[in-house]
Amino acid sequence: MINKVVASPAEAVADIPDGASLAVGGFGLCGIPVTLIDALHSRGTTDLETVSNNCGVDDWGLGVLLKDGRIRRTISSYVGENKEFARQYLAGELEVVLTPQGTLAEKLRAGGAGIPAFYTRAGVGTQVSDGGLPQKYDADGAVAVASAAKEVRTFNGIDYVLEESLTPDFGLVHAWKGDRHGNLMFHATAMNFNPLCAMAGKITIAEVEELVEPGELDPEHVHIPGIFVQRVVLAASTEKRIEKRTVAVAPAAGPDQAGA
Repeated sequence: MINKVVASPAEAVADIPDGASLAVGGFGLCGIPVTLIDALHSRGTTDLETVSNNCGVDDWGLGVLLKDGRIRRTISSYVGENKEFARQYLAGELEVVLTPQGTLAEKLRAGGAGIPAFYTRAGVGTQVSDGGLPQKYDADGAVAVASAAKEVRTFNGIDYVLEESLTPDFGLVHAWKGDRHGNLMFHATAMNFNPLCAMAGKITIAEVEELVEPGELDPEHVHIPGIFVQRVVLAASTEKRIEKRTVAVAPAAGPDQAGA
């Protein structure tokens, strides 16, 4: 079996060229491959197309690339929590293909399974199927690029819209454990878009919190087999942020507690 471990995040992303398309795992700030994103940022790679649930926040995740104008186009299902994202989109600096979240997930899964397109009920009768969603504005605020209409077909009396699958040039994912053959395990909610992006990428690069030897992972608990993964890099000290930290307010002390 091939040893897929590379020495550093910089080496792992060294051949990602300007203009590449990337499927990037994560949901909000959970399970984001921040080590690989930072390595790509340090390398100066630009003109990127990203496929991701969201585009990070202003100073974290894909937001680091976005802030420096490295992302040309993004296919996403959620575009909140990022003021710079909104500014670039409305200023005509960023093309945004807004996609229903379940549809985005299936576009990646189907792409990884070798299925070129599929029909879904999501979006039928809206601009998702009829076209006209603003994807890019010009400097004057007019729509420069709008989404095209998609094929709608009826099955058993119900309309479905045809959606094409996604197979980006690279997949960047964050896993809990991985072995040298590229078998991966994800922890808890990091199971979000990471397995789908790992499947869809033509070349998938996985950063792992723990690197183990082949045979140490229980085959029944492997979430993505190594056939989908081309490179593995250790990222043991990755910072994990909380998107919106919420804490309980301590109750005010009552009369009986005042002297306690």
